[in-house]
Amino acid sequence: MVRKLKYHEQKLLRRLELVSWEAAAGNLAEVKALRRYRLGRREDYVQYKALARTVRTLARRLRDLGPASAAFRTRCAAALLEKLYGLGLVNCRRSLAVCESLSASAFCRRRLPCLLVKLRMAQNLRHAVTFVEQGHVRVGPEVVTDPALLIPRAVEDFITWVDASRLRQKVLDYNQERDDFDLAA
Repeated sequence: MVRKLKYHEQKLLRRLELVSWEAAAGNLAEVKALRRYRLGRREDYVQYKALARTVRTLARRLRDLGPASAAFRTRCAAALLEKLYGLGLVNCRRSLAVCESLSASAFCRRRLPCLLVKLRMAQNLRHAVTFVEQGHVRVGPEVVTDPALLIPRAVEDFITWVDASRLRQKVLDYNQERDDFDLAA
């Protein structure tokens, strides 16, 4: 627990723009999501909520279009579903009903540490976040150190260990696939 600030300490901190955790404590679902997905910044989750809300309102507007614009509605709905499926946020491309139930946790599940756990490259999210922050993971040719990176379906297969990573060496030793010539370079 953090102690309550004294009067003169509160007076000194009045002009600073700090996050008020007393106000944030009322939103229990947000705090649970921050802990569950190991989000380092609250702003990321707020942004995911805003994106999910935008997608839901767009899906509702497409659903409520009249019968005169049926061709436009099907074309836009197909484009929206294809985009969300490509990002990995929805599992099927059939109806807008899946878009109306999109939540911020769908965005959290597409973050790089969550996919490391899904691909069994890490035991849990805490280790996965540590691996990413320390620079052990690359996506394609680029080393990634930001755990907030959202991974689309097309790039999901290109998540690997960095060539010079000690973790990669340990995995190769465990699988008895280590080649000393490759690791020397």
